[in-house]
Amino acid sequence: MNDDQREQVRSNAKYLREVRPVDPAEIHEYVEGDPHPAAVRRVLRQSATDLGLREREDGTFEPVPDGPVTTQFHGVESFPSEYALALEDCLVGEYGAGWPEGESGDRLRDRIRSLKTDYLWGNAVEYDGETALAYALYHLPDYYAAVQYVLADLVTDGLLTHDLRVLDVGAGVGGPALGLSDLLPSDAIVEYHAVEPSGATVVLDAMLSETDRNVHTTVHETTAEDFEPEGEYDLVLFCSVLSELTDPAAVVERYADALAPDGTIVALAPADRETAIGLREVERAVEHHPANVASDGDDGLTVYAPTVRLWPDARPTDEGWSFDVKPDIEVPPFQRRVDEAATDPDHDPGEFVNVDVQFAYSLLRREERRRIEFTPDAGEWARMDEMDTHVSNRIDVAAVKLSHDLTDGPDANPLFKVGDGSEQVSHYAVLTRESALNEALRTADYGDLLLCENALALWNDDEGAYNLVVDGETVVDSVPASR
Repeated sequence: MNDDQREQVRSNAKYLREVRPVDPAEIHEYVEGDPHPAAVRRVLRQSATDLGLREREDGTFEPVPDGPVTTQFHGVESFPSEYALALEDCLVGEYGAGWPEGESGDRLRDRIRSLKTDYLWGNAVEYDGETALAYALYHLPDYYAAVQYVLADLVTDGLLTHDLRVLDVGAGVGGPALGLSDLLPSDAIVEYHAVEPSGATVVLDAMLSETDRNVHTTVHETTAEDFEPEGEYDLVLFCSVLSELTDPAAVVERYADALAPDGTIVALAPADRETAIGLREVERAVEHHPANVASDGDDGLTVYAPTVRLWPDARPTDEGWSFDVKPDIEVPPFQRRVDEAATDPDHDPGEFVNVDVQFAYSLLRREERRRIEFTPDAGEWARMDEMDTHVSNRIDVAAVKLSHDLTDGPDANPLFKVGDGSEQVSHYAVLTRESALNEALRTADYGDLLLCENALALWNDDEGAYNLVVDGETVVDSVPASR
């Protein structure tokens, strides 16, 4: 089909979309040369995001609804079988049907071990084809789950529209793309751009081919530093990539220039100490603060969630190790196969199974809106950067819950990391005696606001941190971040 015919297809679609579903079998009659309806459908698919059209199951197209999306999200229980089969097809294509066995299985298991070590110590990783397959075997399912939990908060808050333009920087093997595709309702469309320079594109391409028909994908095989964004994006994703960049803050700032005024930057990292703390360091480097004001007047981004700055004039300087924990997913069949096929004497059963969904994340936006719109009154609430003046006293503190229970074993008092955005060292809330008046400390979700009245402030010299003791005399109310 030539350019004139394509323009005729688009013009007819613009007219018909206001009247009735756009049917390729009808439009082809209005185009010079009477092209086949299949050719018309191809042009409509290629132009769908520009025209604001979604393809229905019957092959016709209809306008995308205005306004934010809504969806019922109840968590992620398993990695979908169609994606698992697509990954196994990649493995079979590379190694044959017996890929978990023999030399190929040993090589993949060695790569997984190397990846785990490199991430633990912050070593650089070169992603050739085999490393990408090993990475997908171990990490694709949990990243698929993690990104949905983060994006679901944006859906709840009405911050994702039916017509999304997405840039996935360091797209890897496709976990974020698959999660986004499955989270969104069927009446949404996505123009998805992936930036990925490595051998991971072999797996990425296979995964993207499994996404919904209304997710229109383009892969840019270049580095995050070299890619030049075009236009504005509603979502800019940095999922498990910031720790691999030489200057991650500079990269985030550059891509922030391509963020739509009401768009969101989503940064996601593994929950391990180094990458999670590194994520917070980037967050603090790019956020709105007088020290971050650039010469061109750009004064940075607002931390929307989860580490909300309750005190507008303060910024945290503590260690910043904070991460969320969600229920485990079912063991994917390919992980079970590669684990059960291991024969070396150093293998522990379950070594190559990764079903934990634990992650650090940051949501950054241009507007000053925060997920928790609560500013404490200095006359009523104690600030954490002034906690040394309150040691041994009972005080009222407003804080964000920034961990699940950090203790091991049933005999320890439940311990939770908390912050108000002003903390200079770590603060923890210790539940020494639970009651109906303070149980919200334990039951509140990660990222919720906690209003703690009559907590006892203590200094923990062994940990170099402040403890807020919540006992029978303490009242704790929680305010959900999503409301």
